[in-house]
Amino acid sequence: MPPKTKVTTETIISAAIEVVRQRGFENINARTVSGQLHCSTQPVMYHFSTIDSLKKAAYKRVDQLHSEYLMNTPPGQDPVLGIGLNYVRFAVEESQLFRFLFQSGYTEKKSLLEMVDSEELVPVLEAMREGAGLSLRKARNVFITVALFAHGYASIIANNHLEFDEKLIAEHLERTWNGAVLAAGQEE
Repeated sequence: MPPKTKVTTETIISAAIEVVRQRGFENINARTVSGQLHCSTQPVMYHFSTIDSLKKAAYKRVDQLHSEYLMNTPPGQDPVLGIGLNYVRFAVEESQLFRFLFQSGYTEKKSLLEMVDSEELVPVLEAMREGAGLSLRKARNVFITVALFAHGYASIIANNHLEFDEKLIAEHLERTWNGAVLAAGQEE
């Protein structure tokens, strides 16, 4: 008889993410995750005493994947434009994960200002600061403008209400970026 596969916390989180990809975050439960793993529900409930704790762990992992995805911009491309396009592209390629991150209520950040001050955003703000020669305070203000614009596009696309037109979105992101940088330069 072959040895039983050991079900770990990591494999359970990965299975929960796969459930999100296939069926949406609303369908994370012991039965769907154990089905993904081809095991009983017992290992899932052993590692995660509640489904909510499993959802939070899966959310944290998806947030990490999203951050890595955003920062993977092509060499030579303006980093801010690349990050903005990646944000929208993630909503296209991983619409269920995008919804999990931004429409499920599992974010720990409760306001835009908490998000802007988060540790995860430091690389993005640094890229913006360096790319436009802005102070950190001005880069935060520019980020808020560009992020809200990109998030609007991404949300509409992730919810199947708009087709992804990379060229058009890139033009709009560039205009938004330029306008926000110009406005930041005019601040006292």
